[in-house]
Amino acid sequence: MRIVLLGAPGSGKGTQAALLEKKLGVPHISTGVLFREAVRAQTPLGKQVKSILDRGELVPDDLTLGLLEERMRKTDARKGFILDGYPRNLAQAEALDGLMERLGRPVQEAIQIDVDTGEVVERIARRAAEEGRSDDNEEVVRKRMRIYEEQTAPVADYYEDRGLLTRVLGTGSIEEVLELILSVLDQGAAERSA
Repeated sequence: MRIVLLGAPGSGKGTQAALLEKKLGVPHISTGVLFREAVRAQTPLGKQVKSILDRGELVPDDLTLGLLEERMRKTDARKGFILDGYPRNLAQAEALDGLMERLGRPVQEAIQIDVDTGEVVERIARRAAEEGRSDDNEEVVRKRMRIYEEQTAPVADYYEDRGLLTRVLGTGSIEEVLELILSVLDQGAAERSA
């Protein structure tokens, strides 16, 4: 199963993707994790990514797509994936489609996790305290939310127009949200096999 998880920063995409990885047996591919691994390794790219993230800006599309293509070509992603953190804008959605067509593995499902902005800010503040992430202070979070509304929210419409989008409410417990997502995936699988 090839899934794109969408939602605002702090909506629970990463948490749900990690749980889905275990349930579905396909890798959780997070651009955020790819970026943080590059930052931790202190490579020239990692230093560039850290500077960009610390300013609350988005990593340029060409760098992101290159990292993703490299990851998608690994053996474990051939049977499917759960993509978290990408695409963030319409150009990236189109670039992802192009990449997946070249690889012969188009996206099958897009799931939007909807959460209230106030709850998102609270979740991210809690995550910053727990994980010590420099890109999770309130000013940066609010900037990322504005960018999300302007650039990323329209990606949901892109997938909706293609008949791939389902929205789930992300305000229940982690387990409740997971069950909603699994029911969406079960329904989609049943429709594809019918």
